[in-house]
Formats: sequence, structure tokens, C-alpha cells
Amino acid sequence: MHNPAIDWSFDGSWPYAPHWFDTPDGRIHFVDEGSRAGRPIVLIHGNPTWGYLYRHFIPPLVAAGYRVVVPDHLGFGRSDKPDAPEAYRIERHARRLEALLDALELRDATLVPHDWGGPIGLYWATRHPDRVHSLALLDTFVHRPAGRVALPLPLRLFRARGLGELLVKGLHAIVRVFLFRAGLVRRERLTPTVRRAYLAPHRGWSARTSILAFGREFPDGPDGRVAALQGQIRAGLAALATRPVFIAWAGRDAVLTADTLALWLEDFPRADVLRLPDAGHFLQEDAHEVIVPALVRFLAAR
Repeated sequence: MHNPAIDWSFDGSWPYAPHWFDTPDGRIHFVDEGSRAGRPIVLIHGNPTWGYLYRHFIPPLVAAGYRVVVPDHLGFGRSDKPDAPEAYRIERHARRLEALLDALELRDATLVPHDWGGPIGLYWATRHPDRVHSLALLDTFVHRPAGRVALPLPLRLFRARGLGELLVKGLHAIVRVFLFRAGLVRRERLTPTVRRAYLAPHRGWSARTSILAFGREFPDGPDGRVAALQGQIRAGLAALATRPVFIAWAGRDAVLTADTLALWLEDFPRADVLRLPDAGHFLQEDAHEVIVPALVRFLAAR
């Protein structure tokens, strides 16, 4: 649940008024900045981050005249955190985001997904292609595995029953090891304030259920409900084939490599691609000063 003891402005780095959306699984928090008459830009985080990941994106996009919507998935940021793994299945995340975007009546929208934001956000986009203006893909994925996936050792450990709970819910390893170390190149950017902002939402064992659930949802092959959902979403990308697409891709992402980028370029061969050779998985931290101007130029030209 929401913790009123936390100062959610984090020394002024996140100065945005909270907005709330009720779902059957719990209350979702989102930021809604800029003119309501502006074209909507939806910034969608993945695991284990929250809307704060996009703090460098919001002011320039608002200044350019856009309406910027930044939701926190259930279990993340300021959203509720039920200790119920089934609440964090990918399709349930996707349906909650769909309900929020439908309630906001967004049209002519640009989706900017990262990490798990791809399947969650593109679920809505492929079901409502008439409401989509463009896509901006940031180290994300949606493609159904063609065969068995060789999961990296840390992910295999996180998925192990008992050990995963100890590592993720007890030691907070996905934040402290992946977000703060392996997923970044420019670790010096993690000031004490930034670290505090990423640690604040998940205080304690039960609040970290959502982080562990994402790790266990990742498909290890072409079978299973998440792989099937990804296949369904990718098939739906055909309805978005004529939309403008921007891709920013990190060259030092240990999770999503050039092979994933190649799959995106099969779907969107005319995409504008910004390659970032010295950025890691959390490219919003490593390279926002390059990505944001390029994104604003892309949007202005279309």
C-alpha cells in the first residue's frame, strides 16, 4: 500500500502530482503532465523500475507541447503492492494498463516501452491500433521464443523456489545487483537521491513480490501462456506496420542484445534506429541526454 512516510519528490527530482486509477487488483499510480490538448506520450517502465526512470524525459516532452502519461505498474512505484504473485501475471498487467489508457481516452498516442513495458504496452497498441500514432522502443521485447532459451544464471537462480525468494525478496538483488550494477554503464549517475528513489517503493519482503514475479514470467521457450501472449502481440504488430517507429538500443545490454534488435527490424524495417554503444539495459539512465533530443526530433517530424 501507499506509504505516506516517503517523500516522493526525492529532493525535487520527481516533482509531479500523483494521479490514481482503481483496478480490481489494487490502485495504480500515474503521472499526467502537460496540456490535455497535446498529443499523448505514454512512457512505460519494466522491472524493477518505476516511472522515475523517465524523469529526464518528462520536462522536454512537456516543453515540446506533448501530454506525458507515466504509469507505475501494480507492485511498483506508488502503486499498490499486493503480496499475491498471480496479480502480477503479464496479461493482468497488460489488461490493467489497457483499462487505464481507455479510461484516459487517449488517442493519437505514442508508446515508449522499456523492458517488460513492451508486451504490456503493445498489448494495448495491437488491440487499439486506431489510437496509436507511433512507437518508440527502448531495449524491450515482445517476440515469442523460437526454441529453448538459455536463461542467464542469475535469472535461473531468481526463478528457483526458495532461493529466488531469498535473493529477490530478502536481499533485493534485482535492484541492488542488476539495476545498480550490471544494468548500467555510468554507475556514477546513481547519486544517493537516485538510489533512494529506486529503493523506496519496495520496502520489505512482501513489497517485492512483483519484482520476483516478473523474473518468473520470462518464457524459457515457445510454450506456455506468456510465450503464447507474446506471439499474439507480435502478430498484431502487422496492424501498426505503417506507423512511425523510433528505436533506441543499448550496445552493452547483457539481457536484450543485437539479436532482439534484429527481430524488431524484421517487424519495422523503416524504423529510425539510434544505437548507443556505451549504454546498458537502463539506457534512460546511461544516455538520456542523447535519447531525449532524438525522440523529440522524431516526434516533431511526424
